[in-house]
Amino acid sequence: MTDTLRPDGPATAATATTSLLRFATAGSVDDGKSTLVGRLLHDSKSVLSDQLEAVSRASQERGQQAPDLALLTDGLRAEREQGITIDVAYRYFATPRRRFILADTPGHVQYTRNMVTGASTAELAVVLVDARNGVVEQTRRHAAVAALLRVPHVVLAVNKMDLAGYREDVFARIADEFTAYATSLGVPEVTAIPISALEGDNVVTPSAHMDWYSGPTVLEHLETVPVTHDPTDDAARFPVQYVIRPRTPEHPDYRGYAGQIASGVLRVGDRVTVHPSGRTTTIEAIDALGQAVDVAWAPQSVTLLLADDLDVSRGDVIAPADAALRPGRDVTATVCHLHDRPLRPGDRVLLKHATRTVKALVKQIPSRLTLDDLSQHPEPGELAANDIGRVVLRTAEPLPVDAYAHSRRTGSFLLIDPADGTTLTAGMAGEAFADATARPAPAPAPDDDGWDF
Repeated sequence: MTDTLRPDGPATAATATTSLLRFATAGSVDDGKSTLVGRLLHDSKSVLSDQLEAVSRASQERGQQAPDLALLTDGLRAEREQGITIDVAYRYFATPRRRFILADTPGHVQYTRNMVTGASTAELAVVLVDARNGVVEQTRRHAAVAALLRVPHVVLAVNKMDLAGYREDVFARIADEFTAYATSLGVPEVTAIPISALEGDNVVTPSAHMDWYSGPTVLEHLETVPVTHDPTDDAARFPVQYVIRPRTPEHPDYRGYAGQIASGVLRVGDRVTVHPSGRTTTIEAIDALGQAVDVAWAPQSVTLLLADDLDVSRGDVIAPADAALRPGRDVTATVCHLHDRPLRPGDRVLLKHATRTVKALVKQIPSRLTLDDLSQHPEPGELAANDIGRVVLRTAEPLPVDAYAHSRRTGSFLLIDPADGTTLTAGMAGEAFADATARPAPAPAPDDDGWDF
């Protein structure tokens, strides 16, 4: 058996996950997110010569003498014409110390919802602030989204320090205000760095203009921040994606359940329960990359063979028999609404959780978060695009949903428009912000079109 299929010890899987850092950038319009990303790519020598040549040519066409590094990530024609980021731009780069996947997210308020996409899998978020403007509403909104998505590390990059005279007191004031706000949201760690993305100060190389700052550069912090969370430390969860029944002479009785391990470790001989049916059995065998293995861990894609012939289908979740997982039809969650059409009580939606999609009703919207003072606006009546609020849902079938605080994979879901398949809302099950006092939701009126549940 190869080392890639079986860990020698607990540290092996953890080492594999810490070699890659996923991070997202966020900030208000013109705070310099794309320029920062371009500077990171350029100064870390992660830009190919033909890319740099194309950027230089596009910059000259716009009347700029020096290459506009923001164009390395602003890829859409509309973005380049308007000088803003619209879509989430993903880039890969590497240094001798670590590999990176970054998501440059939009800053305009109407594209705040795109940050949810970019930060949903991030282990670190870089929030930019213009040193001349300080903490603004979009800064608070991005901090709230980072806290909502349980991003473990947040970097405050106070940009355009060159336009603020490289003054220490300007940086200190912004850092103190943001850190206090982020801490009140529950962000576990904030690292503040004064930078000038345009000039390159403290991005990859230390600044000669800010000798009062002795902390790391942005790249140094990205290379050294401990990504300590190991998915194998979590309770095992295996959403079934596909049932394999080859029915060949070589495998007449083969019945395997394929999918990607969302969290934890699974071993041959483990007692497991299939949810939502509640039937218990034993893992008889595990196939990974065409080989039989004794153990597998997140995020490997494997096939499980069970000792008993159970009714298991796509969307079921296999978990340890002693797991505290109780499938139910009532889901209370904090959500970020993504669509221009508001979400209202009584709406009929599809809820996609892991590999299962079921019908659901929006029973109640108890509160909406007010980002200015983190207060809850009770019973708002609807959630508009970019709103963050609490919802109560009723599903047609029981779902084995974890609390998002325990699992970002099996504690999250999407709400989808059943008419055209449009994604409406991103949800995080369980507590994220304090609930406002809410009245019980009225029961939905019965009907005869399959939505009465």
